[in-house]
Amino acid sequence: MIQVNHVVKSFDGFKALDGLDMHVKGGSIYGLVGPNGAGKSTIIRHITGIYRPDSGSVVVDGVPVYENPQMKSRIAWIPDELYYFVSASTKDMMKFYRGIYPKFDDKRYQALREAFPAVDEKAPIRRLSKGMQKQSAFWLALCCNPDILVLDEPVDGLDPVMRRQVWSLLMNDVSQRGTTVLVSSHNLRELEDVCDHVGILSHGKVLLERSLSELQDNILKMQVVFQETEMPKMPEEMNVLHMTKVGRIHTLIIRGNMEEIKAQIATYNPILMEALPLSLEEIFIYELGGEDYAVRDIVL
Repeated sequence: MIQVNHVVKSFDGFKALDGLDMHVKGGSIYGLVGPNGAGKSTIIRHITGIYRPDSGSVVVDGVPVYENPQMKSRIAWIPDELYYFVSASTKDMMKFYRGIYPKFDDKRYQALREAFPAVDEKAPIRRLSKGMQKQSAFWLALCCNPDILVLDEPVDGLDPVMRRQVWSLLMNDVSQRGTTVLVSSHNLRELEDVCDHVGILSHGKVLLERSLSELQDNILKMQVVFQETEMPKMPEEMNVLHMTKVGRIHTLIIRGNMEEIKAQIATYNPILMEALPLSLEEIFIYELGGEDYAVRDIVL
């Protein structure tokens, strides 16, 4: 669906994107994660057709997005910092969106009023609270029936009940309409519950891009207790990313196949050996550990 090919973008000599490649499958929820300054917002602005790459390409279904109104009419975007016309209400923006999105659904607009009952559709959006503004943005975006919905910190400012409501609506569109959702967020715990695929960005590049299940299958946490207090030397081929010790319990973060790792450790006759799954947040931290990401050493 979305193909980003070796995109480079610089601003005043600073290279925000450095040969970035990524692929978002149609009908999936793709989580875009990375530290501040990694290039998440910049690549989003390329995918939505706002920026033109210095080199490389951004295409949707094989068609370039930049300066392509027909393709842009298939994409809805909710940025972190919302912008609407001065004094425009939700109802005013509904009329505007109806004129530029060919699949805008008036019946759905009326139906979704029940999903966002606290939003006064006649009040100027800029006078609403941040949470109400986000609700208004989702109300409008969902009515556009986009093929691609791009979200930047989408549920920031929403209360827990409304967050669940919004994710339920989005996941229903993915399953029922085949909508493709690209979401950038620092709330990794929330992404873990909804994403099919994840791309981790650092320094303007995608470090890795996999399905969430593949990510979790490829890196694990092992807690081990040996006969001796000190841990024996592990095989050189074992890719140990991080190691800590509390009392006699050794905790190792290891990249590789779970069964192979357990078989290797079992040769040392441990008293206790337990494999634990890593959360997306932990995977994010340890994958970026190789990129000198400072928080690596304070986790666990």
